[in-house]
Amino acid sequence: MLKSVVSKLISAQQTCGFHTTACLNEVRLLTRLRVVDNSEIGKRAMAEGKPPKVICVYNKTRVGYIGDRVLVAIKGQKKKGILVGLKQTQKVKVPKFDSNNVVLIDDNGTPLGNRIHVPIPTILRTILKEKTHSKGADYTKLLAIATRFV
Repeated sequence: MLKSVVSKLISAQQTCGFHTTACLNEVRLLTRLRVVDNSEIGKRAMAEGKPPKVICVYNKTRVGYIGDRVLVAIKGQKKKGILVGLKQTQKVKVPKFDSNNVVLIDDNGTPLGNRIHVPIPTILRTILKEKTHSKGADYTKLLAIATRFV
């Protein structure tokens, strides 16, 4: 009798959609992000409750980390962005954030907004300076519009 009740509960648990695995905090395909600059398209999307979703992460593993470029779908358009804060566990001396934050940029690396509302990690300075020299894009403007560092 007890075995039949337990088996019914397990089968009901599987059909009702209970999840037994931990949630992933990684930035992957279709991850929702929070726009933290004051760009017009970012403000409208966040006000309507339709945050941008990741279409592509520009690295080999397809998992986004601090300073990585991503392609996002926002308001029916494709825009590029840089990840400036993540929920996932980070390397040493990189803070962990409550949300996955992104700053929208042009193709040449200039940000679409002119202010970043949240603090960004100081390790981002060294990460973006390395990518500025290797990729040809200028990410120093993104560091210039940041007002607070953690």
